[in-house]
Amino acid sequence: MAMNNQSIEGTLLVHQQFFKVEMTEGPASKLIVAILVALVFIFINSIMFHTLLSKPVFRELPRYILFAHMLCNDSVQLLVSMTLYLMTGNLQQIPKGLCALLLLFATTTFRNAALNLAVMSLERYAAICFPLRHSEIVNHKSAGVSIGLIWIFSSINLVIDVIYSLMVSPVSFKDSMYCSRERIIISPWQIYMFQGFNYFFFVTVTAILIFSYINVVVAARSASSQKDSAKKAHKTILLHLCQLVLCINSFIYGTIERALAMTSSSRLFMDLRYMNFLFVLLLPRCLSPLIYGLRDDAVRPLFLYYVRCGYQKVKPSGTIH
Repeated sequence: MAMNNQSIEGTLLVHQQFFKVEMTEGPASKLIVAILVALVFIFINSIMFHTLLSKPVFRELPRYILFAHMLCNDSVQLLVSMTLYLMTGNLQQIPKGLCALLLLFATTTFRNAALNLAVMSLERYAAICFPLRHSEIVNHKSAGVSIGLIWIFSSINLVIDVIYSLMVSPVSFKDSMYCSRERIIISPWQIYMFQGFNYFFFVTVTAILIFSYINVVVAARSASSQKDSAKKAHKTILLHLCQLVLCINSFIYGTIERALAMTSSSRLFMDLRYMNFLFVLLLPRCLSPLIYGLRDDAVRPLFLYYVRCGYQKVKPSGTIH
């Protein structure tokens, strides 16, 4: 454990030295770009979420309920990621209890994204492969239960870590610290459990997406009456697979940053660290409205109507075909 603390302190010292260099070389423009990217997509997600709330049919159909959950989850992830990035860059110390809360949201919303993709793919699989039983298998209630289970499974790992830390050293939660996942971990088994949960989630989600994709493709080739619907569904699942790859890239964000800190010069490290944060961590959170919402013929006209602040004379009906 002493070696782990020394490693953390060494990494923080490297970050501090590099941050001082960047502060003298004009980081404001990079920081503004990162903040603007996050805020723009949070704004887009908010409009898309308002669009889904504007029609009762969107509030009842499971696929739109799951999509609304994805929008909220990604927005929270963007906010928390930006907060942690700014605190790390400024070497801001905060109470351990507040850090644990931020990490709880960061870890949970990160894993939620992958699990939500799996559930959305299973919903499309049920709609195409079991059209007559789809309303029984997937409904408003089952969508709510699925979202609840997603949050439970995603948060259980960090909840165990926090409970264990409270049992071992409850007083430490009042101490100020640099907020990072490593600072919450106090025993080696927690590292193995964290990695095990991540591997399990992404292997399981990948298997579900591939299973759904293959079955939807088979259904699209065999069915004669639902070819268009099945074709669109397997394209959506394929895009979900692409989004999952981006989520996996986010999973290795910390590993990439630590490697850059040990192998790069100060200026190069800050440039690569910034690109790593912008394209590896933020980008996957920004694609949900583009991958899912704007491809939907019912959502897209209403979304554009609200983007234009109701400039159109006739409000789109949001009819689902």
